[in-house]
Amino acid sequence: MKRAIGLLELKNMTKGILAADAMLKAANVEIIMAQPMCPGKYVVMVAGDVGAVQSSVKSGQAAAGTDNVVDEFILPNLHASVFSALTGCTTIHEIKSLGVIESYSVASAIVAADTAVKASSVELIEVRLARGMGGKSMVTMTGDVGAVNAAVQAGSEAIKASGFLVDQMVLPAPHSGLHKSLF
Repeated sequence: MKRAIGLLELKNMTKGILAADAMLKAANVEIIMAQPMCPGKYVVMVAGDVGAVQSSVKSGQAAAGTDNVVDEFILPNLHASVFSALTGCTTIHEIKSLGVIESYSVASAIVAADTAVKASSVELIEVRLARGMGGKSMVTMTGDVGAVNAAVQAGSEAIKASGFLVDQMVLPAPHSGLHKSLF
Protein backbone atom coordinates (compact mmCIF):
# COMPACT_ATOMS: atom_id res chain seq x y z
CA MET A 1 0.00 0.00 0.00
CA LYS A 2 1.01 3.58 -0.57
CA ARG A 3 1.85 6.10 2.12
CA ALA A 4 -0.98 8.65 2.30
CA ILE A 5 -1.90 11.77 4.23
CA GLY A 6 -5.28 12.99 5.32
CA LEU A 7 -6.34 16.33 6.75
CA LEU A 8 -9.36 17.76 8.51
CA GLU A 9 -9.73 21.51 8.89
CA LEU A 10 -12.36 22.30 11.51
CA LYS A 11 -14.31 25.42 12.46
CA ASN A 12 -13.30 25.35 16.11
CA MET A 13 -10.56 24.07 18.36
CA THR A 14 -12.62 21.87 20.68
CA LYS A 15 -14.05 19.89 17.76
CA GLY A 16 -10.54 19.73 16.31
CA ILE A 17 -9.12 18.09 19.42
CA LEU A 18 -12.09 15.70 19.52
CA ALA A 19 -11.51 14.81 15.85
CA ALA A 20 -7.76 14.29 16.40
CA ASP A 21 -8.46 11.83 19.20
CA ALA A 22 -11.00 9.93 17.11
CA MET A 23 -8.65 9.85 14.12
CA LEU A 24 -5.82 8.34 16.15
CA LYS A 25 -8.10 5.77 17.80
CA ALA A 26 -9.73 4.71 14.51
CA ALA A 27 -6.71 3.45 12.60
CA ASN A 28 -2.97 2.91 12.61
CA VAL A 29 -1.95 6.44 11.59
CA GLU A 30 0.71 8.89 12.69
CA ILE A 31 -0.25 12.43 13.60
CA ILE A 32 1.74 14.92 11.52
CA MET A 33 0.01 18.09 12.69
CA ALA A 34 -2.72 18.92 15.20
CA GLN A 35 -2.86 22.62 16.00
CA PRO A 36 -4.93 25.79 16.02
CA MET A 37 -4.92 28.01 12.93
CA CYS A 38 -6.31 31.47 12.28
CA PRO A 39 -9.11 32.47 12.76
CA GLY A 40 -9.86 30.00 15.55
CA LYS A 41 -9.83 26.90 13.35
CA TYR A 42 -8.05 23.61 14.10
CA VAL A 43 -6.14 21.44 11.63
CA VAL A 44 -5.38 17.73 12.03
CA MET A 45 -3.10 15.93 9.55
CA VAL A 46 -2.35 12.21 9.71
CA ALA A 47 -0.19 9.83 7.65
CA GLY A 48 -0.29 6.10 7.05
CA ASP A 49 -1.48 3.50 4.58
CA VAL A 50 -4.29 4.65 2.30
CA GLY A 51 -7.01 2.55 3.96
CA ALA A 52 -5.96 3.61 7.45
CA VAL A 53 -5.93 7.29 6.49
CA GLN A 54 -9.37 7.00 4.87
CA SER A 55 -10.77 5.35 7.99
CA SER A 56 -9.10 7.91 10.24
CA VAL A 57 -10.45 10.94 8.35
CA LYS A 58 -13.94 9.42 8.22
CA SER A 59 -13.86 8.85 11.99
CA GLY A 60 -12.64 12.40 12.62
CA GLN A 61 -15.48 13.80 10.53
CA ALA A 62 -18.03 11.70 12.40
CA ALA A 63 -16.67 12.72 15.81
CA ALA A 64 -16.58 16.44 15.02
CA GLY A 65 -19.75 16.49 12.95
CA THR A 66 -19.63 17.23 9.24
CA ASP A 67 -21.11 20.70 9.83
CA ASN A 68 -17.89 21.59 11.70
CA VAL A 69 -15.59 20.58 8.82
CA VAL A 70 -14.29 23.54 6.80
CA ASP A 71 -12.28 21.43 4.36
CA GLU A 72 -10.62 18.03 4.14
CA PHE A 73 -8.58 15.79 1.89
CA ILE A 74 -7.01 12.40 1.51
CA LEU A 75 -3.94 12.38 -0.73
CA PRO A 76 -2.68 8.88 -1.48
CA ASN A 77 0.78 9.98 -2.64
CA LEU A 78 1.84 13.46 -1.53
CA HIS A 79 4.83 14.85 -3.45
CA ALA A 80 7.90 14.83 -1.17
CA SER A 81 8.67 18.52 -1.70
CA VAL A 82 5.34 19.54 -0.15
CA PHE A 83 6.54 18.47 3.32
CA SER A 84 9.64 20.68 3.03
CA ALA A 85 7.53 23.61 1.84
CA LEU A 86 5.11 23.14 4.75
CA THR A 87 7.92 23.36 7.28
CA GLY A 88 9.79 26.19 5.55
CA CYS A 89 12.83 23.98 5.01
CA THR A 90 13.32 24.59 1.30
CA THR A 91 16.58 25.93 -0.09
CA ILE A 92 15.90 28.08 -3.11
CA HIS A 93 18.98 29.84 -4.43
CA GLU A 94 17.38 31.76 -7.27
CA ILE A 95 13.84 32.85 -8.04
CA LYS A 96 13.52 32.70 -11.82
CA SER A 97 9.81 33.41 -12.03
CA LEU A 98 7.40 33.45 -9.11
CA GLY A 99 4.04 31.73 -8.88
CA VAL A 100 1.53 32.28 -6.08
CA ILE A 101 -1.75 30.52 -5.29
CA GLU A 102 -3.83 31.98 -2.45
CA SER A 103 -6.65 30.01 -0.83
CA TYR A 104 -9.28 30.30 1.88
CA SER A 105 -8.33 27.00 3.54
CA VAL A 106 -5.32 25.03 4.71
CA ALA A 107 -6.44 21.84 2.98
CA SER A 108 -6.94 23.53 -0.39
CA ALA A 109 -3.47 25.12 -0.25
CA ILE A 110 -1.85 21.73 0.30
CA VAL A 111 -3.89 20.18 -2.52
CA ALA A 112 -2.93 23.08 -4.81
CA ALA A 113 0.76 22.72 -3.92
CA ASP A 114 0.74 18.96 -4.49
CA THR A 115 -1.06 19.32 -7.82
CA ALA A 116 1.21 22.16 -8.98
CA VAL A 117 4.48 20.40 -8.24
CA LYS A 118 3.25 17.18 -9.89
CA ALA A 119 2.02 19.05 -12.98
CA SER A 120 5.20 20.87 -13.90
CA SER A 121 8.90 21.17 -13.12
CA VAL A 122 8.78 23.80 -10.36
CA GLU A 123 10.31 24.16 -6.92
CA LEU A 124 8.00 24.95 -4.04
CA ILE A 125 9.25 27.86 -1.96
CA GLU A 126 6.68 27.65 0.81
CA VAL A 127 3.20 26.48 1.71
CA ARG A 128 2.18 29.06 4.32
CA LEU A 129 -0.77 27.92 6.39
CA ALA A 130 -3.43 30.23 7.86
CA ARG A 131 -1.37 31.82 10.61
CA GLY A 132 -1.51 35.58 10.82
CA MET A 133 -3.30 35.74 7.47
CA GLY A 134 -6.95 35.79 8.51
CA GLY A 135 -7.39 32.09 7.84
CA LYS A 136 -6.02 32.20 4.31
CA SER A 137 -3.12 30.09 3.04
CA MET A 138 -0.58 30.69 0.30
CA VAL A 139 1.60 28.55 -1.97
CA THR A 140 4.72 30.07 -3.56
CA MET A 141 6.86 28.40 -6.22
CA THR A 142 9.62 29.15 -8.70
CA GLY A 143 11.03 27.81 -11.95
CA ASP A 144 11.06 28.70 -15.62
CA VAL A 145 8.14 30.93 -16.51
CA GLY A 146 6.39 28.32 -18.67
CA ALA A 147 6.64 25.70 -15.94
CA VAL A 148 5.40 28.13 -13.28
CA ASN A 149 2.45 29.17 -15.46
CA ALA A 150 1.50 25.52 -15.97
CA ALA A 151 1.91 24.68 -12.27
CA VAL A 152 -0.11 27.68 -11.06
CA GLN A 153 -2.85 26.87 -13.56
CA ALA A 154 -2.99 23.21 -12.50
CA GLY A 155 -2.91 23.98 -8.77
CA SER A 156 -5.59 26.65 -9.11
CA GLU A 157 -7.86 24.41 -11.19
CA ALA A 158 -7.55 21.67 -8.57
CA ILE A 159 -9.21 23.88 -5.92
CA LYS A 160 -11.35 26.25 -8.00
CA ALA A 161 -14.52 24.15 -7.88
CA SER A 162 -14.38 24.02 -4.07
CA GLY A 163 -14.72 27.81 -3.91
CA PHE A 164 -11.53 28.10 -1.83
CA LEU A 165 -9.38 29.74 -4.53
CA VAL A 166 -8.77 33.41 -3.63
CA ASP A 167 -6.35 34.40 -6.37
CA GLN A 168 -3.33 33.34 -8.39
CA MET A 169 -0.50 35.11 -10.15
CA VAL A 170 2.79 34.63 -11.95
CA LEU A 171 5.63 37.16 -11.97
CA PRO A 172 7.80 36.25 -14.98
CA ALA A 173 10.81 38.23 -13.73
CA PRO A 174 10.50 39.30 -10.07
CA HIS A 175 12.87 41.95 -8.74
CA SER A 176 15.89 40.40 -7.00
CA GLY A 177 15.02 42.28 -3.79
CA LEU A 178 11.79 40.31 -3.50
CA HIS A 179 13.68 37.07 -2.79
CA LYS A 180 14.55 38.09 0.79
CA SER A 181 10.96 38.88 1.70
CA LEU A 182 9.71 35.48 0.57
CA PHE A 183 11.60 33.53 3.23
